[in-house]
Amino acid sequence: MGQNIGNIMKQAQQMQAKIAEIQKEMGGRTCEASAGGGMVTAIVNGNQDLLSISIDPAVVDPEDVEMLQDLIVAAVNEGYRRSKKMVSEEMGKLTGGLGMDIPDIFK
Repeated sequence: MGQNIGNIMKQAQQMQAKIAEIQKEMGGRTCEASAGGGMVTAIVNGNQDLLSISIDPAVVDPEDVEMLQDLIVAAVNEGYRRSKKMVSEEMGKLTGGLGMDIPDIFK
């Protein structure tokens, strides 16, 4: 029985190392999302960090700030959604469909 626990611990350590490797890799990968036909674009990395927002000057209307705010929120939320999907797919490769939802470790 002690040998089984040792094997489980070794496998857990290997999994931890692989997760750390994927997490590092995800920090270097990005997802881009746009709203308003490309008027607002957000770039988010795999660690769910918002890296940049681009706003087409044509969408900046002092009379309609609310629309610009909505476009920014939409682009950022879509960027986060895509980033989470990217991480989930990469972690799915590691877990091999074991039903584990590992992306939550990045929170």
